[in-house]
Amino acid sequence: MTDPHSPASTHGFSTRAIHAGQEPDPTTGAVVVPLHLTSTYKQDGVGGLRQGYEYSRSANPTRTALQDALASLEQGATGLAFASGLAAEDALLRTVLNPGDHLVIPIDAYGGTFRLISKVLQRWGVDHTPVDLGDLDAVRAAFRPTTKLVWCETPTNPLLGIADIAALAQLAHEHGALLAVDNTFASPYLQQPLTLGADVVVHSTTKYLGGHSDVVGGALVAGTAELGEQLAFHQNAMGAVAGPFDAWLVMRGIKTLGVRMDRHQANAGEVAEFLTSHAAVSSVLYPGLPDHPGHEIAAKQMSGFGGMLSFRLRGGEEAALAVCERAQVFTLAESLGGVESLVEHPHRMTHASVAGSALEVPADLVRLSVGIEDATDLLADLEQMLA
Repeated sequence: MTDPHSPASTHGFSTRAIHAGQEPDPTTGAVVVPLHLTSTYKQDGVGGLRQGYEYSRSANPTRTALQDALASLEQGATGLAFASGLAAEDALLRTVLNPGDHLVIPIDAYGGTFRLISKVLQRWGVDHTPVDLGDLDAVRAAFRPTTKLVWCETPTNPLLGIADIAALAQLAHEHGALLAVDNTFASPYLQQPLTLGADVVVHSTTKYLGGHSDVVGGALVAGTAELGEQLAFHQNAMGAVAGPFDAWLVMRGIKTLGVRMDRHQANAGEVAEFLTSHAAVSSVLYPGLPDHPGHEIAAKQMSGFGGMLSFRLRGGEEAALAVCERAQVFTLAESLGGVESLVEHPHRMTHASVAGSALEVPADLVRLSVGIEDATDLLADLEQMLA
């Protein structure tokens, strides 16, 4: 049997979440990874690194522990922790793309991702095509000789679209491209894209991995050591690394990821059922509902349907704004994946950057991050929010 503290451990998910990369401290026996608040390290001689540590931008033991844990949870070769999800995305995009290259993105990508690609990378000669990733024929038609990357979110933010990871990986590889999957909404507890053929996984660790709305961070997990080395070079060269305390907070959150996700999705299922029968709601977007167009694929590649859902109001944008403003147990706020339930209006909040583009989201849409409170209290709050 493998050591549960090893990133290559074959133990169950929650066992690895608690132990992988987190060997008890050899000096004191502390079961929690120490917080190494240091910028530099005493060397054993000129050029003689002490266990690989010289400067904390390049490596820090607390960050190393988190990176090993991330690699284990996503079943990848290399994990890397960054200062934010967008810092991780930037490092990935600049590692695998050059001026003149092209990438395919979801028609409803996260607004920050679209802003990075359309406002920053495009200035450096990187082109992109938004596509409904659920339509494989449309994806196939979007490839060019210069296409080097397919960027996938599944479920997507905020329309909860589902893409077939295995099919996209096959298409990308047939065209000599890589497949990157933003796994933030699902978390590695519910979905492991690398096992389905993806080349690299992206996370905002701010969300479910951290889980307590007290840290900002990002992560990449590469499927091969070769790609991991390339990403690690750029991580060090570009410098947007996770600080040791941020890494420590994410590790603390990861330990309870499994039990939290079970409660998140149990509550989300009840909320989705409630909303589908409410007269003020025109549609509910949740992959756990049998009539969701991506339900069968989600059931095939996910072990659960997650804690995120969106819904549209018959009363249009004015009704959507009123619902958000009446929240009491739900908190009107951006972000997602914390223990508390959040409500937001994507059109004016998280996805304002895509207004006027092909990725613009409906103005009557409300997005919920369903937390782990008592479900009865969440349903009562929604009842008065929709009244």
